[in-house]
Amino acid sequence: MGDTKPAIRGTAPGAGTDRRGAVVAALMLAMALAALDSTIVSTAVPQIVGDLGGFSVFSWLFSGYLLAVTVTLPVYGKLSDTFGRKPVLVAGAALFLVGSLLCAVAWNMGALIAFRVVQGLGGGALQGTVQTLAADLYPLKERPKIQARLSTVWAVSAVAGPGVGGVLAAYADWRWIFLVNLPIGAVALWLIVRYLHEPDRDTTGARARVDWAGAVAVFACGGVLLTALVQGGVAWPWLSWPSIALLGTGLGLVAVVVAVERRAAEPIIPGWVWRRRTIAAVNLALGALGLLMVAPTVFLPTYAQSVLGLAPVAAGFVLSVWTLTWPVSAALSQHVYRRIGFRNTAMLGIGTASLILLAFPFLPYPGEAWQPTLLMLLLGAALGLFQLPLIVGVQSTVGWSERGTTTASVLFCRQTGQTVGAALFGAVANGVLASRLGGAGDLDSVTRALDSGAAPEATRHAIADAVHAVYLGASCAAALAFLVLLFLAPRKFPVIGE
Repeated sequence: MGDTKPAIRGTAPGAGTDRRGAVVAALMLAMALAALDSTIVSTAVPQIVGDLGGFSVFSWLFSGYLLAVTVTLPVYGKLSDTFGRKPVLVAGAALFLVGSLLCAVAWNMGALIAFRVVQGLGGGALQGTVQTLAADLYPLKERPKIQARLSTVWAVSAVAGPGVGGVLAAYADWRWIFLVNLPIGAVALWLIVRYLHEPDRDTTGARARVDWAGAVAVFACGGVLLTALVQGGVAWPWLSWPSIALLGTGLGLVAVVVAVERRAAEPIIPGWVWRRRTIAAVNLALGALGLLMVAPTVFLPTYAQSVLGLAPVAAGFVLSVWTLTWPVSAALSQHVYRRIGFRNTAMLGIGTASLILLAFPFLPYPGEAWQPTLLMLLLGAALGLFQLPLIVGVQSTVGWSERGTTTASVLFCRQTGQTVGAALFGAVANGVLASRLGGAGDLDSVTRALDSGAAPEATRHAIADAVHAVYLGASCAAALAFLVLLFLAPRKFPVIGE
């Protein structure tokens, strides 16, 4: 049957373009929902806890959603390659909306956490399938434009999430955080059902065999390992029996996944994802991207408030400025990679990012707000030059029947990198604080003390040192991505002709 590419079919002149525009609008709405719900709950936690209780476990409102999204990405990628993008996207959007409605009617914290997991199960389909469809709908020369649009939507939505959540919680009710998804998601769902038409695919033969055993094994393995990383050092010490038990179980499940996938006719995570140099290099490089992104997204707001003395809104602005330069740089990257290639463009971007991250520890104390703001503007431009050429390039090396799996593997590695980065850099920051303050506490407790006005100037210095150490680690992660591309990625990506 070959790699048949989906089409947006129209009967009148221009109908195809109109329909493609409607589908792109649906993809942008779906991307906005997935990005918003990763951050929108954060500022509404006081209202949610005040209503439902469960303060000791509220962090699972974020962790549960993140885990569900991450571990389902490979499953949805394979399903979209087998049955088509449309049924997977429709099913995922419907599941996401059901989860949103259930979250809005949750009666206690346990129920809300469970329904956030349901949301995440749908969110995994939204993230992976939207990125794959963007490559299906546009030829190589036009993909930077659509990917830049999606990057803009993701960045703006993720940064706006806390503000939107805070406004809804303060002036309406925290349940509206989830109810607002319903009309937006319904419009996206209707546009997909109405305007996206894929060629009929034969799902009666070997291609229809789904590796459900592998899907369960991947889900269980990813869930256990990511839980260990998310909760280790937070809910329990790293060397405690819960951490050791989870990590040991996760490693055992890794062996189970390998055994199951080797026997499967159509594995969820096929071996070629790691045997092909281009895909393996992009996976590792974007895993490092997820790792380094933790430094600004998690630690910069704390630095801006605790060290620079900025208000929460101003601190959020310092972080959000990279959403201005990232999509612009991504959109313009096509002019660079058409001249020097995908690999060299990405190396230029990540090499520059490594130097920018390395400059952060050299900022003066306490410094001025414009200094980290300038670095964030430059970092956004560098990462736009790094990420988009790799995604466009790797999607262009595979045909339709492998694009979903390839895209999902890339996103899975980036998400996993963020989870590992949160655990790793959290441990680094707390270790630096402990050494500077004589074991006086971790970053969260010290930040709370600063907010109450009870912390001395030495504590602010300690926080600055801790964040500087995190940025140094992020610079090393960027350098690692540079070396991966230098030594593993081919000089010229093996792009398939269209």
